[in-house]
Amino acid sequence: MIKKEMNEFKKLLIKLKQKITEDVGHIAKDAHKSQKDASGDLSGYTFHMADVASDTFEREFSLGLASNEQELLYAIEDALKRIESREYGICVICEKKISKVRLKAVPYAKYCIECQTKEEKRKKR
Repeated sequence: MIKKEMNEFKKLLIKLKQKITEDVGHIAKDAHKSQKDASGDLSGYTFHMADVASDTFEREFSLGLASNEQELLYAIEDALKRIESREYGICVICEKKISKVRLKAVPYAKYCIECQTKEEKRKKR
């Protein structure tokens, strides 16, 4: 891959990283609000059990999203390291080139399509 293409993918990855970092910040901020804080209710009245359960579910869901986003950030960081070491665009399993079409769709991809398919099948077992 030529240097110009590597720089384009690097810019794309950095932009994606910034967006996800902002998203994780918003998710974490919202997840730490209590039901009272979120509703703006400052009274001492207790909430109905369904409200508490709903709040708990929303928090767990938000934290799950944040966890998924964090995994994505790790993949992006890994891709940026591969760019620096000039290994970007090469499958880490078979060492064949990853298609540019795939990298444009999933710029943090570390496997070619064939190896990705094998990995997904292996994980399902």
